[in-house]
Amino acid sequence: MRVVAVSVALPRSVAHGRSTVSTGIFKHPVNGPVRVRAEQLEGDGQADRVHHGGPDKAVYAYGHEHYAWWEQTLGCAPLPPGQFGENLTVAGLDESVLCVGDQLAIGSARFVITQPRVPCFKLGLRFGDPSMPRRFSRSLRSGVYLRVLEQGELSAGDTVDVVAPAERRITIRALFAAYLTPNERDSQDVLAAALTVPGLSAAWHAQISERLARRGHPSAD
Repeated sequence: MRVVAVSVALPRSVAHGRSTVSTGIFKHPVNGPVRVRAEQLEGDGQADRVHHGGPDKAVYAYGHEHYAWWEQTLGCAPLPPGQFGENLTVAGLDESVLCVGDQLAIGSARFVITQPRVPCFKLGLRFGDPSMPRRFSRSLRSGVYLRVLEQGELSAGDTVDVVAPAERRITIRALFAAYLTPNERDSQDVLAAALTVPGLSAAWHAQISERLARRGHPSAD
């Protein structure tokens, strides 16, 4: 895998119906090395710290190859890196291969994959299409959130190496598909297995536990 672009943005106010909201989703590529902090890249920011950012979602990576699929699906002109609000646009990122708990080395920094991305309405604002969050989820092209294990620097052109694969192999795509269909027994088993992965984000651990408990899955006992 390889970093195609590094994108950041500070929150800004945009129109949303009759009001305005603050969002950091309008990322733009930057040149040169970028410092990796404990909870975000230098120069980046999140407006809603309850649902975005924090240690378990410090950096968001999205597959470069997904862009061609979206451009064809949406019938639009080529989209610029950062269009999906990602910090890292990564060639070769495949949710059907990468697993929650995989550790990645990028530049001089090190990360662990914590969860897929569940989009909110702000992705619709970015595209000017309120249906985009739903379409994004259904595509299963979720990208991955990363927790910072070792701070450092990274830049476009850096390789992305899996340096410590998770022992329990639950792919991001399988986990996201199960999360979207929690009433299915097979999905519940995937979700229950994810609870045993140390790298899983605290928020997803709590949400999955609650979903399984409501459905009486044995793992909730």
